[in-house]
Amino acid sequence: MGEFITEEQEFSLEEQIKSLGDEELLDFWEETHFFNQIVEKDISLTTLSKNNYERLILKELKIRTCRRILNK
Repeated sequence: MGEFITEEQEFSLEEQIKSLGDEELLDFWEETHFFNQIVEKDISLTTLSKNNYERLILKELKIRTCRRILNK
């Protein structure tokens, strides 16, 4: 399972997402959805987290899909 690196490290969220394998990336995406459901009562935190994580994860999935298509 993927693991989120704390802010103490010098890696951005985008760099961390890029370093995950496909299964880990999908697990991370699923975990962020679960997390957002738990904190749904706090609208500002949910919106910020969901938009940021989802945007980065979807971007990485699109890049990986394009690479696979081009490498065929």
